[in-house]
Amino acid sequence: MSTQHFTLGQRLQRLLLVALSHLPAPLQRVLARPPVNSAGDRMAPDVALLMKLSESAEDFSDLSATEARQVTERDLALFGDRISPCALEEEVEIRDGLWATRYRSGQSARDLILFFHGGGFALGSRASYTAPARMLAHGTGADVLSVEYRLAPEHPFPAAHDDALAAWHHVVTHAADWGIDPRRVVVAGESAGGNIAAVLCQQVRGQDVQPVLQVLIQPVTDVSVHRSSQDEFADSPALTAQQVAWFMGHYLPEGTDVADPRVSPLRAASLEGLPRAIVTLGGFDPLHDDGHAYATALLENGVPTTVIREAGNVHGYLSFTALSPSSKAATERLVAAIRTTLDERSGRTADLTVTEAALARDTR
Repeated sequence: MSTQHFTLGQRLQRLLLVALSHLPAPLQRVLARPPVNSAGDRMAPDVALLMKLSESAEDFSDLSATEARQVTERDLALFGDRISPCALEEEVEIRDGLWATRYRSGQSARDLILFFHGGGFALGSRASYTAPARMLAHGTGADVLSVEYRLAPEHPFPAAHDDALAAWHHVVTHAADWGIDPRRVVVAGESAGGNIAAVLCQQVRGQDVQPVLQVLIQPVTDVSVHRSSQDEFADSPALTAQQVAWFMGHYLPEGTDVADPRVSPLRAASLEGLPRAIVTLGGFDPLHDDGHAYATALLENGVPTTVIREAGNVHGYLSFTALSPSSKAATERLVAAIRTTLDERSGRTADLTVTEAALARDTR
């Protein structure tokens, strides 16, 4: 993975944004005037300030995919969190041309998190998601295998899902070589990666070895229906309607059936028998209702599901941990939930309680 080099001006820009993120909350409120959504949630002041500052940033959806990757990879490297490296960070070749990075925080691990980054199926990389991968490894004690799946438009649907399935089979085959029980593998992903994770769990349902847990972080679950949160937050600097359309235009070949469960996993005939789930939502996320609908459907189909609703946050907060204490805290809550679930599944504590309160509170 290549290393980004930054100018003095860029480094000073990072320092300024980090400093602004730690201003007293009352001052941030004066500067940013945090909005309130239709559910009555107020955006966290540090997140609101970050969004206000992001309004003038270059919009990648005005660029080609190649140019957009250059811009977003640069920005994610410049503004990403500086998390200490893991004891082991090694390249893993899943198959010819398909690579992943395995992170191990300690000398050994019982579990492994198979992780798929976000980026609308067209952007993102292992490199730009180094910080979240390290946070997951350090915080859970599990190995993390972060997959460099192929991106659209060069590799449109269903290439990413084919890569995910290959990664799953590689992990099941090689887990024992890493000292891990293949039945203690978590499948996780953010945004587009959450879609990939959800689809993968459906694809391996009924097989002898299945994920112990699926972690869907602000996932895309149904592109066949336009939901109200997409309209409410259409102009969110974190993810605009124009950017969503740009992603789908690159990802889905003309004529693709958007009700195909590999595109819209919520459209599967049944969700019964899937692994227990953790689903995270952002109160100001255009994809809020996608995640909410999938969590509801999982519960209705008897799948134990924990919902973590970050009421004051936006889409993609996993990548804002250096510039937003609220985003850092949200990511730490997610990591703690995964760790707790894995501990409970090892039989050391009581079984996981299904969390329905967050769904009941949401009136969308």
